[in-house]
Amino acid sequence: MEFLHIESGPEIDEIRTLFLEYAQWLNFSLYFQDFDKELQGLPGEYSLPHGRLILCRFDGKAAGCVALKRLEPQVCEMKRLYVRPEFRGHQLGRELALHLIEEARRTGYTAMRLDTVRGTMDAAIRLYRSLGFEEIPPYYKSPVPETLFLELDLRNAG
Repeated sequence: MEFLHIESGPEIDEIRTLFLEYAQWLNFSLYFQDFDKELQGLPGEYSLPHGRLILCRFDGKAAGCVALKRLEPQVCEMKRLYVRPEFRGHQLGRELALHLIEEARRTGYTAMRLDTVRGTMDAAIRLYRSLGFEEIPPYYKSPVPETLFLELDLRNAG
C-alpha cells in the first residue's frame, strides 16, 4: 500500500476517475456540492498548504482516495473517502482515514468534520465511529435527509 500526495500530473486524472466512481456508487447527485466544478478544478480546495488530495495504490494500482479541505482556520473536512470494490477487505479505507487524520494534525487542525449518509454508507459510519468521530449538528444544509454530520477532536485522536 502506498499513499501519494497529488497536486498535479497524470495522477489528477486517476483521482478524477475515482471521484466519479464514488459519485456513481452513492446513487444520488452531488450537484449541491458543486461536484462538476470540483472535478474540473482538481486539486482546487484540496491543494496545499491547507488541503490534501491523496491517492492510494495497492499492488501498483489506483485503489482508493481521500481528500482534505479547510473549513475554518482550525477545522478541516474529510471528503471523498473511497476504495474501489475490488480492493475492499484490505483495510484501505481505515488506513486512508488514519493517514489523513495525521496529515490534518501536522497541518495544525484541531478538529476534522465529515458528512456521510445513513443507509448508503453504514460501513463508513462504523469506521468513522471506531476512529472516534462523534455526531454533531449540521454544519451546512444538505438536501439529503439521511445526512449525518460527524467530528473528530484531533487534539485527542490517536
